[in-house]
Amino acid sequence: MSDIQEATDQLLDVSLHEHQKSIAVTGSGPRSESQHLQVTIGATVPTGFEQTAADEVREKLGSSCKISKDRGKIYFDISVESLAQVHCLRSVDNLFVVVKEFKDYPFKETKEEVLKDFEELAGKLPWSDPLKVWKINTSFKKKKTKRKKINQNSSKEKINNGQGDKTDERDDKKGFINNTLDSHILDYYENPAIKEEISTLVGDDLASCKDEKDESSKEETQPEVLKFRVTCNRAGEKHCFSSNEAARDFGGAIQDYFKWKADMTNFDVEVLLNIHDKEIVVGIALTEESLHRRNITHFGPTTLRSTLAYGMLRLCAPQPTDIIVDPMCGTGAIPIEGATEWSNCYHIAGDNNPLAVNRAANNISSLLTKSQIKEGKVSWGLPIDAVQWDICNLPLRTGSVDIIVTDMPFGKRMGSKKRNWNLYPACLREMSRVCRPGTGRAALLTQDKKCFAKALSGMGHVWRKVHTVWVNIGGLHAAVYLLKRTPQAFIHPSEQDGERTPW
Repeated sequence: MSDIQEATDQLLDVSLHEHQKSIAVTGSGPRSESQHLQVTIGATVPTGFEQTAADEVREKLGSSCKISKDRGKIYFDISVESLAQVHCLRSVDNLFVVVKEFKDYPFKETKEEVLKDFEELAGKLPWSDPLKVWKINTSFKKKKTKRKKINQNSSKEKINNGQGDKTDERDDKKGFINNTLDSHILDYYENPAIKEEISTLVGDDLASCKDEKDESSKEETQPEVLKFRVTCNRAGEKHCFSSNEAARDFGGAIQDYFKWKADMTNFDVEVLLNIHDKEIVVGIALTEESLHRRNITHFGPTTLRSTLAYGMLRLCAPQPTDIIVDPMCGTGAIPIEGATEWSNCYHIAGDNNPLAVNRAANNISSLLTKSQIKEGKVSWGLPIDAVQWDICNLPLRTGSVDIIVTDMPFGKRMGSKKRNWNLYPACLREMSRVCRPGTGRAALLTQDKKCFAKALSGMGHVWRKVHTVWVNIGGLHAAVYLLKRTPQAFIHPSEQDGERTPW
């Protein structure tokens, strides 16, 4: 049994306190029951990359995956022992454990009847197993926070006391040994930089105005009363109720059933009510912060989500020793994600803006520091470099690049639509020069689809469109174009006039 599995087994020995509602445990105890616990996990993913995320789940977890009719969501079954591995999936934004799924929910005709059904639904749902999973998931996060504080205190003591007392060093070593097992589990978790904005629709009558008391003393003296909120995500035009009304009445019934306290900001449990046409999925959130900006610490005006960067890279199927270039890298989200997941390739991040190159370099430095802290030793570095260059005149040899992945300017916050009509053809021409004929490929993201289609139509001899993935970027309907480099050799315009370039 691996260290990760052993650590997970230790964390399975948890007790779930519910005020006036207890979960019956039979057999030989919660350990034996939880060891064989099978649950359904839901994940939100970038729209258009549902199949990519499903492939990653099958590859890394060995679980079959179902793509939801509601775009941007997938579902898969796992055992509790695999919960830690779920958090290291690169293509998911948020995770939740499914309480109950209704594929064809019988909505009543009037609003009052529907909302009454929601109130009655709260007491009929199978909360037991999902809440156990939530409790185990919470244990991971608490232990990680505790370990961070111990590490910070240890470093402070070393700075203040110089070499320090040998007895203290011995105690630190003991603490390190005791926390080693936990670290195998906790290292699966990334450290997201920015909390994702979500629409939380809970009625004002559920808000709690009481101040927080000392939680540590409360846990010792009396059972903990959990705080919660309900988030309703609704899609469909045939509903006679609003998301706010559904969250309000469903949340009120949950409050009555569990005797939890409602709190829209400092909550312990987030209950999800996802409604898509006639399909309803009730779940409990497992991620407080989205995983999509896990590697970025220095943000720019158009920072790409890491989950979307992973999906674009995966479309190109990187192979060992491939040279992967992002010629318009911005803050470096794509090459940094590539260096993290495909460390056996070489990644180059380039941009014409010195501020963007500086941000990318800082993000690379932060990732390297994080890697050194995780491994506990000095790292040899990452297979990535940041360069300032001109996208239309790259300092790269002809046919030297295997993969090009980039987020092209939309003409909204960066550049302009008018400029794109000259920029896009020049970019595609230069990309075709540096990309390896016959085997080279490119994944290009743009919202200016008309301009890109026009530019690509004049490059049919060097680029062939393989696939198009339609995505949603901040409310904008964009597309990722997967291109394949044709076997035809690149002929530079200057060569046609009898001149040759140094590249």
